[in-house]
Amino acid sequence: MGSVKEIEIIKEPEIEKEGEGQFIFSDRYSVFDWGEMPDHIEKKGAALCTLSSYFFHLLEKNSIKTHFLGLIEDGKIKKFSELNSYSNIMRVKMLRVLRPQYNETNNTYNYNIYKTEKKNFLIPLEIIYRNSLTEGSSIFKRIKNGEITYKDLGLDHEPIPGEKFNPPLLDVSTKLEHTDRYLTWPQAQNISGLSDENMKKVKDLIQIINKIITQECNKVGIENIDGKFEFGIDANGNIIVVDVLGTPDECRFIMDGFHISKEFARIWYRKTEWFKELEIVKKEKGRNWKEYVKSKPDKLPLEIKNLISQMYMAVTNEITGKKFFDVPKLKTIIANLKKYAI
Repeated sequence: MGSVKEIEIIKEPEIEKEGEGQFIFSDRYSVFDWGEMPDHIEKKGAALCTLSSYFFHLLEKNSIKTHFLGLIEDGKIKKFSELNSYSNIMRVKMLRVLRPQYNETNNTYNYNIYKTEKKNFLIPLEIIYRNSLTEGSSIFKRIKNGEITYKDLGLDHEPIPGEKFNPPLLDVSTKLEHTDRYLTWPQAQNISGLSDENMKKVKDLIQIINKIITQECNKVGIENIDGKFEFGIDANGNIIVVDVLGTPDECRFIMDGFHISKEFARIWYRKTEWFKELEIVKKEKGRNWKEYVKSKPDKLPLEIKNLISQMYMAVTNEITGKKFFDVPKLKTIIANLKKYAI
């Protein structure tokens, strides 16, 4: 179980054979790595699940292999085009998760298992695309701290806030460590054991999928700023898209300068004493910081919680072009949320 969705294993994956399972999308949400927050955002899970199925549908139309099998409606597995209503249950192929060995003494991970395994596993990387950089992008902090240079990003100049990129900037981090850490592309290839050919396939797929998501968003006035993808290698040795994609939780969507995501909840909580304590403890205590936070987050004001719920439902309606949820237009909801952003 994750903080926002549960994974139910129907059939365990084997060395030579994929398994089967389903994601059950909940209405829980998390901010600041806290885990489950005290509120549930009504129908958020169903909105995200249904929207992601739409993008899997588009990937299938573009002959891109994925782990997606369908959504569960009335006890049956259905493709997006067959849906009569929304669903919060997604049926998928399951790949093996090969966890790197953790050495607590020196806080390192051993990825040797990826040197020998070639098929049927989750690639232990999270790939990030950036079509533009917001002012608070981690890129600027990492450049300032000397963690990367603009040349590492394939640029010939220092990036600036608001700058747009075509093709997008590509970034990569670990997926299976206690805390995700950014990697260089040679480091990413080394720990994952990917061949030159497969690494190129992953990068090519990111460009294609990003273009699909961006075009669909542009149709309804949404800007696709950045996002993340996960990949695996199936039992036949093919690179496939896994997990979830194209939702406000995986991507940074903006309309009229407003973030369409749980970002508004972050904005509200940043004004609280709980957040101030959390930030201090994170710096002082390291990996087990949460044990030392004495306060608890309050619930969101009811009106804000309801508007965030409507926002998730509306973005699914508008990108898919189908009215799965009876909510106002996204622009109207955003206008109402902006009143609380002062």
